[in-house]
Amino acid sequence: MKRLLLLVALLLAVGVSWAIAQNLDSRSAIPMASKETAKVISAAPKQSVEVGLVQWGRDLEAAQKQSAESGKPILVLFQEVPGCAGCQKFGREVLSQPLIVDAIQNEFIPVLVYNNRSTGQDAALLKRFKEPAWNYQVLRFLNSDAKDVIPRKDQVWTTDAVSRRLVDALEKTKRPVPKYLQSLVVSSSPTGQQLAAFAMHCFWTGEYELGKIEGVTETEAGWFDGREVTLVRYDPSMLTLDSLAKQAAQVRCAEKMYTPSGKGIGRLAAGKLDKSYRSASASDQKRQLSRWPSLSTVPAINSTQLTKLNALLPKNRETALEWLSPSQRSWLAQKTK
Repeated sequence: MKRLLLLVALLLAVGVSWAIAQNLDSRSAIPMASKETAKVISAAPKQSVEVGLVQWGRDLEAAQKQSAESGKPILVLFQEVPGCAGCQKFGREVLSQPLIVDAIQNEFIPVLVYNNRSTGQDAALLKRFKEPAWNYQVLRFLNSDAKDVIPRKDQVWTTDAVSRRLVDALEKTKRPVPKYLQSLVVSSSPTGQQLAAFAMHCFWTGEYELGKIEGVTETEAGWFDGREVTLVRYDPSMLTLDSLAKQAAQVRCAEKMYTPSGKGIGRLAAGKLDKSYRSASASDQKRQLSRWPSLSTVPAINSTQLTKLNALLPKNRETALEWLSPSQRSWLAQKTK
């Protein structure tokens, strides 16, 4: 009987150990964005997932005074806490995106209003701003008089949409738009941007020279028509194809130009850019940055930031680092000590 009882106990212990191991395995299978992101999240003060990593104030009157003194606009988040899956996703993905967190913390005065409270200051603010209770998250941008600086808008729930609203609010209040925020806007949604490829003697030089041009948002070393080319993505609202071609010719990076239409510019020989284009190997991309390997591991760095760093860093460190957010620069400083 004793042997039987010992056997049963042993089986139970094994079963419990197996269950624990399975649970640990399932948790370790949850994907993490990166080890550095995990460190940032673990180091941040504990707060509800619905509000992300932004450190929100709760006193609107105090925020108004700060706004009057600093000139910074107020950003009010009306949010359901605890909230639905959509509210949690917004906090986990959009309000935890490092560049958005940096922009809100440094360029705005953030205030949180719970939209699922029936009494107290939250209920009073919902009534004051005519915000519906138990609604999906809404971001409103106010001046020191608590008046909207840009019109209220529903369903602003993506990184692209929020970053554009941040830019709009800063421009409306005549505040400078940080370059890292500009980079987030163009890298999160390339819609409306145009492509052109330029042939030259070396695509390393092409990325270095063409990436400096204002309005160029991304470069890539590649091959086309049997030649080394630099593929350029540019914003036509900031830079015309004619101006891009002229500036490329000035730095001797335009032996020939290729565009989706095949249309030429002046005397510059042109061809049609098509699907036969192929990117160069990873080791040939952003070659100038090979001297600063830690840059490629900066948390949340995007393609536009890398393009500008590659083009500017060799000769003008301070100008180049303007494309990094405050937390990215802080991370880099610690990494390079």
